[in-house]
Amino acid sequence: MNEADFNLKVEKTLSLIEQAVEASGADIEFENAGDILTLEFTDGSKVIVNKQGAAAQIWVAAKSGGYHYDYQEADDQWVNDQSGTELFAELSRIISQQARTPVRIA
Repeated sequence: MNEADFNLKVEKTLSLIEQAVEASGADIEFENAGDILTLEFTDGSKVIVNKQGAAAQIWVAAKSGGYHYDYQEADDQWVNDQSGTELFAELSRIISQQARTPVRIA
């Protein structure tokens, strides 16, 4: 995947995450600035989802740890480079834990 395609995939992914968080009704503040999406929870904790252009990955930082995702073109999804877990499934779990309410990122 070339850089332009990568940037479009990241932009679309961050937008989908924002839309899902907003639609969830959970009390989560969010801001997207410079390909860094910051989710802030009522307890002050954060989840940060950002583009890592040099590595061609999406990185997630959360209370539970740091995660790196590679884009799998054949499956059209971002996959954790350690566990093989899909990004939206993992974010649903992470965000639900920090929000203390079910949030589904799809």
